[in-house]
Amino acid sequence: MLAQSISNPPINKYRLLTASLLNFLGGMNDSAPGPLIPYMERHYAVTYAVVSTIFVANAVGFLAAAPCTNLLERKLGRARTYVLAELVMAAAFVALACAPPFPMIVLAFLPIGFGLATALSLSNVFCANLSNGTAALGILHGSYGIGGTVGPLLATAIASRTGGRWSLFYFVTLGMAVVNTVLAGWVFRGYERDMLPARPASASPSSPDRDREETSHARLLRGAVRNRVTVLGALFIFAYQGAEVSISGWIVSFLVAYRHGDVSRVGYVSAGFWAGITVGRFLLSHPAHTTVGEKLFVIIAIAGAVGFQLVVWLVPNLVGEAVAVAIVGLLLGPIFPCAAAVFSKLLPRNIQLSSLGFITASGSSGGAVAPFVTGLLAQKAGTFVLHPICIGLFVAMEGCWGVLPRIKKRTR
Repeated sequence: MLAQSISNPPINKYRLLTASLLNFLGGMNDSAPGPLIPYMERHYAVTYAVVSTIFVANAVGFLAAAPCTNLLERKLGRARTYVLAELVMAAAFVALACAPPFPMIVLAFLPIGFGLATALSLSNVFCANLSNGTAALGILHGSYGIGGTVGPLLATAIASRTGGRWSLFYFVTLGMAVVNTVLAGWVFRGYERDMLPARPASASPSSPDRDREETSHARLLRGAVRNRVTVLGALFIFAYQGAEVSISGWIVSFLVAYRHGDVSRVGYVSAGFWAGITVGRFLLSHPAHTTVGEKLFVIIAIAGAVGFQLVVWLVPNLVGEAVAVAIVGLLLGPIFPCAAAVFSKLLPRNIQLSSLGFITASGSSGGAVAPFVTGLLAQKAGTFVLHPICIGLFVAMEGCWGVLPRIKKRTR
């Protein structure tokens, strides 16, 4: 029997499109706070340290979804779980669009993180299990980068042209969440039925093998957490995503405070960073694999990112810094897919899924801790601390990458 692919059954094309739209919304949401933070600080009269708590709330929601997603899908099914994730996000976007008191703003980012993580986990599993999963995952994660590019453009344009009414941006994300809810509920109807031919006939929710299956899963999870590659990979992605979110979240504030940039103009620098990430993922990931190899490419890319981060920090020229930020994004973009490819080759097959899930969760933690620490230190010393923090994270990435085991060819 033919394995499922992007075109088999035909509805999978629409499922991939819907999953990509969900990830596009995730990119918009994650990239928008950078250009919106200066407006939020002004509106609520809060400090860098206080406003950075939105990153922590978002990551707490992301981490909370990890143990819940499988349970929700088992109880509700794929389509209803998608719908629940999008409705939770839509409710949070309603709250943000109303510009409530700041504590409510922070709380709203928690369900957003939960919804995004739930949808992302389901989409990753859907794409990875297709026969042409690599292509599907490329489309899925490329959509995130495109959303990350569009988010700052829209956020800056809306806030600057409405007298700083930053909350209006979230009407856009609310509309997308509503559309995604309808699409996900429609195209993933019958998903379990489509998957039945690929499952053993004896597999059922009430099977007496369920307890043994769950015990085996727990054993594999413990083995994954103790695996050297898993630990190094988790630290690597923690530093990677920490640097990525810190740059996206704080570069605009740095340019306003230290380069005296107009917030209505320098807000677009964040879009340039995400555009660099998107272009890097689409154009450099494949050459990295076919020419120099993933391991050497990542070493070179991180070293280049350090160099251009120093340019942003030390060269007081807005145009030059905007270009340098975009190049940092270009170099960082292929690192995640290259790292995922290397980790999957180094990890034993029986713990791959558990290990990669743990590594991904560590990334979300880095995406909260690093920008939060940046905000705390910026309150005391200034937003220039973004650069030494990012350079330190890049150095940590090089260290973790350098001590990974060598890739050995697998034998069947």
